[in-house]
Amino acid sequence: MIIFGTKGYIFQLAILTLVCGHCGNPSAHTLRKRVTKFTLFFVPLFPVSTKYATQCTFCGMEQKITKEQADQLLAQAAGAQGGAPQAQPQAQPGQQNPYQR
Repeated sequence: MIIFGTKGYIFQLAILTLVCGHCGNPSAHTLRKRVTKFTLFFVPLFPVSTKYATQCTFCGMEQKITKEQADQLLAQAAGAQGGAPQAQPQAQPGQQNPYQR
């Protein structure tokens, strides 16, 4: 017996401020990447499809976009933030953070 199927994964790539095409409000939109992977015995092996979409946080309207449009939106978001965001480790309560001056 062989058990196979697919499993979906959703990755939130960015949160952008855009004007919604549905409600017309300038609001936050989440940029998401949806990957569907082929599974064999419940182990994900390789991606079958990849889709990108933005969703308005005001009205909930989801709009599908192409990979090129998603890359362009990510580049605009990185440029607006002054480059790629850098995560810094957080100190535990009661400890001094070595990254703060």
